[in-house]
Amino acid sequence: MADAYRILLFDIDGTLVSTGGAGAVAWKQAFQELHGIPADIGEFTDAGMTDPDVGARTFEAVIGREPTPHELAQLVQRRLEHLPEAVAASEGYRVLPGVPERLRQLSRDGHLLGIITGNGDGAAHIKLARGDLNRWFTFGAYASAGLDRAGIVRQAVQRGEAMLGRDVPNTEIYVVGDTPLDVQAAHAAGCTAIGVATGHFDAAALREAGADQVVETMEEPFSFLSDP
Repeated sequence: MADAYRILLFDIDGTLVSTGGAGAVAWKQAFQELHGIPADIGEFTDAGMTDPDVGARTFEAVIGREPTPHELAQLVQRRLEHLPEAVAASEGYRVLPGVPERLRQLSRDGHLLGIITGNGDGAAHIKLARGDLNRWFTFGAYASAGLDRAGIVRQAVQRGEAMLGRDVPNTEIYVVGDTPLDVQAAHAAGCTAIGVATGHFDAAALREAGADQVVETMEEPFSFLSDP
């Protein structure tokens, strides 16, 4: 039976939850306090980017130069300071359709569930906590400076295999995300990509990006997880 177990790696924003713009609110507060500019990250960044990239690109756009490593670290840290209140106050926060039920089913079926996210680990758990979703994830990989999304996936794979105490064939490792960047990262790491059309991209865009399977919401079953 153990051979039927798989590793499933989930993105957060747009895949598991929508924070209703709480992340952008916290970024705006961080920029205001540190640099006197209430920067809107939505003007300068795209869905699926990592937190360090979001901070760096927005900093460059509003300040006119690249941030130093210390400036970027300060910015990410200050944003994290404001994130709990922003998430708690967000009227638009919601767990996306079918998520709790699907995670519970996959966990009970014996699959190993992990997080792969462009958030730092602190931000990731804050976003999951309001929806009571941390309980389903025993490991994960998170954004840090210099680590792209494919690198995050590879790191999560290593951690998942370490938990299982064995190598898992890449055909049995799935990345579940809502953006073309998630699909690209999955394939760059040799994993199967499942696109969920609950974020900024519809099913057609995810198919065009090369997703191996696309579901409208997690209420739909993952066909690749049907055991014979």
